[in-house]
Amino acid sequence: MSTLDSGVWAAPGRVNLIGEHTDYCDGFVLPFALPYRTEVTAARLDRPEWTVSSSLTGETVTFDLSEPVTGWAAYVAGVVWALREAGYEVPGARLDLTSDVPGGAGLSSSAALECAVLSALVDLGGLDLPVPHRPKLAQRAENAYVGVPCGVMDQSASTLCREGHALFLDCRTMAVEHIPLDLAGQGLQILVVDSRAPHQLVDGEYAARRAACEKAAEILGLPALRDATLADLSRLDDPLLLRRARHVVTENDRVLATIELLRDGRIREIGPLLTSSHASMRDDFEITVPEVDTAVEAALAAGAYGARMTGGGFGGCVLALVDADRAAAVADAVGQAFAANGFRPPHCFPVTPAPGATRLS
Repeated sequence: MSTLDSGVWAAPGRVNLIGEHTDYCDGFVLPFALPYRTEVTAARLDRPEWTVSSSLTGETVTFDLSEPVTGWAAYVAGVVWALREAGYEVPGARLDLTSDVPGGAGLSSSAALECAVLSALVDLGGLDLPVPHRPKLAQRAENAYVGVPCGVMDQSASTLCREGHALFLDCRTMAVEHIPLDLAGQGLQILVVDSRAPHQLVDGEYAARRAACEKAAEILGLPALRDATLADLSRLDDPLLLRRARHVVTENDRVLATIELLRDGRIREIGPLLTSSHASMRDDFEITVPEVDTAVEAALAAGAYGARMTGGGFGGCVLALVDADRAAAVADAVGQAFAANGFRPPHCFPVTPAPGATRLS
């Protein structure tokens, strides 16, 4: 690849249609990219130094990796570090960031940042890093440098998604299939409800769920819970591990069932699978909060075909599958339910499947 002196790159956030906390269990996920993205205006520097400015925080951070980088800039430093660890000569750069991906909402603003920066640095340096290999490297940046034990779903969605499609990803093999998701063609919308309940993953709860899944697989003598069946779970004596594992096993089944319906164009019929996924996250994985439970219940009562929390949990967003002409009424019903419970007003907005990371200029 030839090098570039400067340019503009972008990568999107994502919603996960279904398949929560299955990615780090070698399972199946079905996200799609959002029409909201992080943009990076980047220019090469003639020295191994990186200066990053954020329009969101108004801050500028300069680093050379001689000292650990913390805060939001750690996601940028992590990408540089992961590229270097993989043997690439990373060009120094000036990086100016802007984003309209809602932060702290479980819509993967961190992966959008990582993947936009990764795209920029690969092109600036003319690095030979094929697109299918980029999600794993961006994941390593977040796991090993930032310290968030996320799976590979977010980075895969931000990098690989196609407009008008959901991304069926096998997190063990990294095989992908682009599943058509023509919502408008069937008079449907996916309504996202940002609960405004803070979405935090670095506080240990996400890591605790991952550790429980790994412990359950170890007890069962399996490489990962992707290999478990419901019958296997009878061998788990610990009721907490049983619940955690049951969520993963049933969630993988729900992803596969959803894909079969979507392949047949039967979008409305995935609704009960979405709702069942939410119940599993609430009861077995215990990662929902009152705001997201209220949003799901209100959306269903107002006529949604299905609704579920999306993202790592403990706050964040709900998605609801609705008739397009009912979206405003569903959003209003959720708002009324939040007011009745004394919650902050939610932010509701429709989303359509968008493309993954790209160079804009």
